Amino acid sequence: MSGVDQALQKHSWIEDVWGLLTGTFLASLGLFLLDESFAVTGGTAGLGLLLGFATGLPVAVMFPLVNLPFFALALWKKGWSFTLRTVIAVLLVSGLTLVHPVMLGGIEVQPVYGTLTGNVLAGVGLLILFRHRSSLGGVNILALLVQERLGWSAGYVQMAIDVIIVLAAFTVSPWPAVLLSAAGAVVLNLILALNHRPGRYTGY
Repeated sequence: MSGVDQALQKHSWIEDVWGLLTGTFLASLGLFLLDESFAVTGGTAGLGLLLGFATGLPVAVMFPLVNLPFFALALWKKGWSFTLRTVIAVLLVSGLTLVHPVMLGGIEVQPVYGTLTGNVLAGVGLLILFRHRSSLGGVNILALLVQERLGWSAGYVQMAIDVIIVLAAFTVSPWPAVLLSAAGAVVLNLILALNHRPGRYTGY
């Protein structure tokens, strides 16, 4: 079987399950590091962190809440399979953000390291989820829809929306933290933009 034929083969259900588990684990660990660094990022993850800092509620609660309207959008535009995978992914990430502090104990995360590493992990986690027909809801769904309809890179579309979300952090965070968060969000979206382009990966 040629390399092209292999690339066109769909993932098996076992591969999809493993992709969902590894993608959500990496994304949740990234979200945990961002939370510990008092940093935000783009997308609904960033909104969840932002609202968590503003209200004092854990990101494990805020992340699913901000995604509720986008689940309806996913069902309308992407169908039951994608929506179910996305709901499971969001719930897994939310649950795992509660597990990491228990397993790691009381750790002090240096903000620059935590923000940049958190975004790298979240970006790789998202990339895995995208390639297994899932997402973490919200802006990810919008970005994927734009990519499918217009051919624009999902990473660049999400980056533009994320700029607005990160700027909103000025309402609850000092400007150095916001600038660091913006740099981290750029890192995350560059990972997506450089590795998830239309036509480059077809093994869905």
